[in-house]
Amino acid sequence: MRSPRPIRLRISLQFGIALCLAVALASPILAEDDFDVRQAQIRLVDGVYRLSAQIDFNLSDNALEALGNGVPLTIVTHIQVRRTEAWMWEDSLLDLQIRNAIRYKPLSENYEVYRLPGSTGRSFVTREAAIRALGELNDLQLVDQKDLDPDEDYEVQLKVFLDIEQLPLPLRPLAYLMPSWKLASGWTKWPITR
Repeated sequence: MRSPRPIRLRISLQFGIALCLAVALASPILAEDDFDVRQAQIRLVDGVYRLSAQIDFNLSDNALEALGNGVPLTIVTHIQVRRTEAWMWEDSLLDLQIRNAIRYKPLSENYEVYRLPGSTGRSFVTREAAIRALGELNDLQLVDQKDLDPDEDYEVQLKVFLDIEQLPLPLRPLAYLMPSWKLASGWTKWPITR
């Protein structure tokens, strides 16, 4: 005689999978570009290439709701400087991840944008102003001109994404399942002109 326990386990597992699929399918479909690098300028200042850019963030309703409830959101800006024709396994001249966070402070009714690992930054009265400030990159030092081979072409690559791993632990499983939490830009590339 078979034990009913394996049958219950199988039914529970099937129910769990069906529930996860239902949640994922019921989630709103993402916009084509969640995060968009709008303006970028690379310039040479005193022998050092510097990057300024403006990133637009189209946060999903779920992310905005979490932010409004005091959940800080961590945005990672991944920047690389590579040879234009570099192989995938070649090292980058620069491989930098900048981590910024935005949070709502209910007691002061202000939004704050700050660079991690710190915990204090600039305050804003409106969410829109804070999100706009979150997307500003100003005169970020990239590489020295002398480090570039004059016979090679180089480019700056930039990608921005919401770091789900930094969400509070109870929210992470839901964020992994729901497409509305997978907010990112694709890689954007600009040549370094000399």
